Amino acid sequence: MKRVAIYPGSFDPVTEGHIDIMKRAARIFGTVIVAVARNLQKEPLFTTKERLDMLKETTKDIQGIQVEAFDGLVTAFAKRKDANVLIRGLRMVSDFEYEFQMALTNRRFADDVETVFLMPSEKHSFISSTLLKEAASLGADVSTFVPAEVARRLRERLKK
Repeated sequence: MKRVAIYPGSFDPVTEGHIDIMKRAARIFGTVIVAVARNLQKEPLFTTKERLDMLKETTKDIQGIQVEAFDGLVTAFAKRKDANVLIRGLRMVSDFEYEFQMALTNRRFADDVETVFLMPSEKHSFISSTLLKEAASLGADVSTFVPAEVARRLRERLKK
């Protein structure tokens, strides 16, 4: 039986924590579709195409990873892709309440799609895209927290 999981998110930008979760998920599931959300209520720093490009570049050597964009409900996307698992990363206990609420809501939309929570390694557990964008915009070197291509694009985008 082919096991397909969806790892949805904005990935604005992708971090080493995201990559860590992708690698963990790829070891468990045969295929992991990294699903970039197109319609975000917050305005992303990078376009959907840019986020897709960065993800494809940074995951090209991880076997079993596919990168796609999606619109609408992630549960509907999962069904279109014959996936019955959603991967969600938990960095800190503070993430749990929101992720738990989202998982229960998704279960109401599609009770045959399960949510699996994965934790990144502790060295990546505090990294968030939002925090890194803020630090980078203030001139911090975030290259140890993101893949090299992402660090380069952040520097270019946030030049003052």
